[in-house]
Amino acid sequence: MVVPVACNRLRQKPKAEFVYVTVKQAYLRDRVAAVSNRVAMVTNGQQLEIIEHQRRWVKVKTEKNVIGWIEDRSVASGAVGAEFDKLKQDHAKDPVVATASVRDELYMHALPGRETDRFYLLPEGEKVQLLARAMAAKQAGAQAMAVAPKMPEKPKPGKHPGKGPKLDLNAPVMPAPDPSKPPQEDWWLVRDSQGHVGWLLSRRLDVDVPDAIGGYAEGQKIVGAYVLSTVKDTEVQRPDPNIPIYVVVLNSYKDGLPYDFDQVRVFTWSLKKHRYETAYREHGLQGYLPVTIAHPMGAGTDVTTFSFRIATGDTVQVDAATGAVKPGATVDRLYRMEGVMVRRVVAPGQSPQRATGPRASAKSGGASRLRHRKR
Repeated sequence: MVVPVACNRLRQKPKAEFVYVTVKQAYLRDRVAAVSNRVAMVTNGQQLEIIEHQRRWVKVKTEKNVIGWIEDRSVASGAVGAEFDKLKQDHAKDPVVATASVRDELYMHALPGRETDRFYLLPEGEKVQLLARAMAAKQAGAQAMAVAPKMPEKPKPGKHPGKGPKLDLNAPVMPAPDPSKPPQEDWWLVRDSQGHVGWLLSRRLDVDVPDAIGGYAEGQKIVGAYVLSTVKDTEVQRPDPNIPIYVVVLNSYKDGLPYDFDQVRVFTWSLKKHRYETAYREHGLQGYLPVTIAHPMGAGTDVTTFSFRIATGDTVQVDAATGAVKPGATVDRLYRMEGVMVRRVVAPGQSPQRATGPRASAKSGGASRLRHRKR
């Protein structure tokens, strides 16, 4: 009789299995039946220990030892939770390239793509830090693919030419979409206020842009706005007389581009006109985040530098696992700002060539050269 008891004591207990709540909130039921009682409420991200499995239902136990049943579609397996834990660890030290707000309730995904595993549900207005951009194929059901516009028919013989649709032979005809190249959509790897890391659909995010310069985008999307320095204007009516000077990177409203931005602008504050004006502008770039700000002569001085990377060729590498865009080869671009004057700093041995695009150009020389009224 002693031997069996000793064997039972040495036998290890099975390792506990867990699931995680993926819905916003759900109730645990005391039994699986048409009529049941609620025993507890669980919320998104909460860990539950598995006790028993049934068809479409899981019997679980909360951290307060409350036991109940929950539908399996409302929870994710422990493997999904481990994916998000790994994302958090792998990107704990990634630099923040911009900040944004969630437009409405939105799930974090383990990988870019609408059909990938999802976990944490972010509330509307949640502030997130943008870490990296990636591309994923757009799902066929997510949005109808663009169709070539139909050309108007020629009027039939005998009909009055003034009646019926007119035929414009110079009207542009959009080519039919290539089914071998599905349309792409942008995703951002983000970190929320609780430190969770995951992928969010780009078009459901609003990048934080100061209201004072938001009207100067000129039809482009502001990817990021960064404070270079401040200038004091005592005549302006605002609580803080220190007006920030911004460097802004912009891109077109188009997903699937192999670069993060194609234009950089510097907005300074005119003490005479009491408004923002463009001190520097360069477009035709193939730029990549992050934008780095530095003060080589110490904080509080009027000398500031900013830098970023640009592609030196058309070779772009897309990570097969995540869809993250990585240029084949890049060089660093460094700019120096003194007062309202912005100049590019060319390192020894570096070519002074500017941007390498069909619309590449750069303008500088002070705020008086370019002025844009807020629309």
